[in-house]
Amino acid sequence: MTTTVPDTAPLRTWAGRADVAQLSVDLLYGAAAPQLLHNAHPRPDDTTFNYWWLAHVVDCRLDAFSRTGEVAWLDAARATAANIRERNDGSLFNDYFDDMLWYALALLRLAEATPDDAERAAVEADVLALWEHVVEHGWNDVHGPSLSWRKQQPDYKNTPANGPLAILGARLARRTGDEAYLDRALTTVAWLEEHLVGPDGFVEDGMGREGGTDVDTHWRFTYNQGLYIGACVELYRSTGDSGWLDRAERTAVTSVRELATGGVFRREGELVDDDVPDTAGGDVGLFKGVWYRYAAELLDERAVPEVEDLLRSSTDALWTHGVVPFDAVPPADGAPAAAVESLRGAGVVLRAGDDWACAAPTQVGYSTLLSAVMALEVRARRD
Repeated sequence: MTTTVPDTAPLRTWAGRADVAQLSVDLLYGAAAPQLLHNAHPRPDDTTFNYWWLAHVVDCRLDAFSRTGEVAWLDAARATAANIRERNDGSLFNDYFDDMLWYALALLRLAEATPDDAERAAVEADVLALWEHVVEHGWNDVHGPSLSWRKQQPDYKNTPANGPLAILGARLARRTGDEAYLDRALTTVAWLEEHLVGPDGFVEDGMGREGGTDVDTHWRFTYNQGLYIGACVELYRSTGDSGWLDRAERTAVTSVRELATGGVFRREGELVDDDVPDTAGGDVGLFKGVWYRYAAELLDERAVPEVEDLLRSSTDALWTHGVVPFDAVPPADGAPAAAVESLRGAGVVLRAGDDWACAAPTQVGYSTLLSAVMALEVRARRD
């Protein structure tokens, strides 16, 4: 179903549409403390504590703060970062190295946005603690020097763990001046290129998941492409070697060719065990958001027409098919009053599915809406 959007000035701008997307997360998924966000809408389904989804909520709130300068978005990022630790029994750490790295990447951005020196130093200390924990418990020489996916599978190495390690290492090297972080990032990317990056730049998911050295070539996911793109861009920024941008561009163009259909990334996850009909979300709901985040970093450094075209066509489709009338969807039981009133005034809510070329299914996880938020924030900052 395509909804006619009210002809109001804020909704005619991509910045206004990004605001609608951010507020829609709160309206559709808002929950009382300590839950913060229900996992799905309209049935809450809060059995899982999605540590890594929340890390991306921090990033999304920081996107809004960067775009608007409104302190309320920075406060929302702080509150979400604290919520992760609170719900994790006061600990920064869990068993998944990729989860912890997503949190560390978000916290590093939070530190950079924090004006108070003491508060900023405390957040930076958490970032370094996460880095040290990940390297101490996850780095080994199985299949070559690289990072495991989780503590229970030291022999399983994949892009979702090694990609964010490389991005964080390059950023920490620039922030701290310690070249050891950059050395780790370079080693990590060399391992990815040896084992999981093809001649055309397409990035596979992982190897050794079931023992041995088999590569999961059947899992063709957007976020693996995005992570390698992001790692290459960060290595360019750290080294000045434009060859890294060449590699990032190659993967970006290949990912559009291989994974986009009709100007959008279609639904991922057909091979995932928890793929349920008439449902959007799960971990795969977040995958293309990662691609948009790091493809945007590439575009900040170099024009890539194929990526620009995909950004525009896909967000056009997202807005056309994802917008629903405000009165057509029930707010979550913990939806903040400010979000409810703002969206009532706009007259619409963004409720996107995993496939932006059609309306959302009945049940949608907030992971899926986060991808939409990330894409719209990129469109807003480039229009």
